[in-house]
Amino acid sequence: MINIIDLPERELWASLAARPSFESGMLQGSVAEILRSVEQGGDKALLSFTQNIDGVSLDSVLVSEQELLGVEDNLDDELIDAINVARENIAKFHSAQIREAVEVETMRGVLCRQRSLPIKRVGLYIPGGSAPLFSTLLMLAVPARIAGCSEIVIATPPRKDGTVAPAILYIAKLLGINEIVKAGGAQAIAALAFGTESVKRVSKIFGPGNQFVSEAKIQVSKRVAIDMLAGPSEVMVIADESANPAFVASDLLAQAEHGADSQVFLLTTSARLAKECAAETEKQLALLSRSSIASKALENSRIIITKRLDDAISFANYYAPEHLIINTVNSWADAYRVESAGSIFVGNYSSESAGDYASGTNHTLPTSGWAVSSGGVSLDSFLHKITYQEITEEGLLNISKTIETMALAEGLGGHRNSVRLRREYINRGRS
Repeated sequence: MINIIDLPERELWASLAARPSFESGMLQGSVAEILRSVEQGGDKALLSFTQNIDGVSLDSVLVSEQELLGVEDNLDDELIDAINVARENIAKFHSAQIREAVEVETMRGVLCRQRSLPIKRVGLYIPGGSAPLFSTLLMLAVPARIAGCSEIVIATPPRKDGTVAPAILYIAKLLGINEIVKAGGAQAIAALAFGTESVKRVSKIFGPGNQFVSEAKIQVSKRVAIDMLAGPSEVMVIADESANPAFVASDLLAQAEHGADSQVFLLTTSARLAKECAAETEKQLALLSRSSIASKALENSRIIITKRLDDAISFANYYAPEHLIINTVNSWADAYRVESAGSIFVGNYSSESAGDYASGTNHTLPTSGWAVSSGGVSLDSFLHKITYQEITEEGLLNISKTIETMALAEGLGGHRNSVRLRREYINRGRS
């Protein structure tokens, strides 16, 4: 049963907010060896890891054109319709993030511009295994297409029969992506980062994963850009007497079933609600097909009773959850008091699952406390920005004194001379 903690003192917050993790030395060493093996061994090493770790024997690391043919026939019409609705909502929200180029004359004769350009080649990691997350492909590939990324490669673990989940293949085909790597875990991140005989290296890697995937992204980030640290799933619910215990419990379990290393919290000012939510969690847990996984996640999780709502909000800002649900009388006002969260769900009917699938916001979010300083995937994640400046004769004269003064103060004579020479040339021409 999920542990209920009554009115914790602030000095206990650090231990209560601790995330579940592997022994870091073992994890780092194992991942480093996998990365090194794939970088040196290419396709052969990738196939070997897929055999040894996933128990799947493959002839090729790539999905063939034949595997993409007629893939929609393997999905029922209801799922296809659902995918299309989700795709449209995600596209609407991310298209609204398109911004015009910036152009500002900061002073007379000094023109500054900024343009956003698509990252040419991106790699999308799509978790697979026991629950292929085809929704993650929508969350990443749709904004990548809107941004204008011309080359998109997918990496996802194969199923036991060596195939990729039909829903993933359908979405890839729908969005015109035909480069799909059958690999998961740290070995997939290595293939995207370093390239192999069959996989051309990418410029940026996107996608959530387990701790091996997160650690692999950290280690390759010295050589290739990554979106963020998106590891094991997290949800925190802040609720008062107005919340529905069944709804709260369902949201806790929705994240707990992601994996044994997931973590969920309920913060409430109501002892009654805490007990009712704990009972509801046990009741609903028994009905889940992934109850054994969710049960292990609940061992890492907490129900915390706070004296005041202010304490709950302060703890949320301290923990910085991936997902935060606010079920209070003044949900919007309370939501705006939170400064550290990946995505916030406001009100009794705002199920976290809506954000996971179809509301339109992105579900690739920072975990492990990174929401203190970073946000989730957005259209900007698939763009890089270039600034430009043009300085006219008048502009040079207007800004030269400022530059020369600052350069001299820093002891950089070359910087000063590059402006002084131009200034003197202009003045000679005008005399």
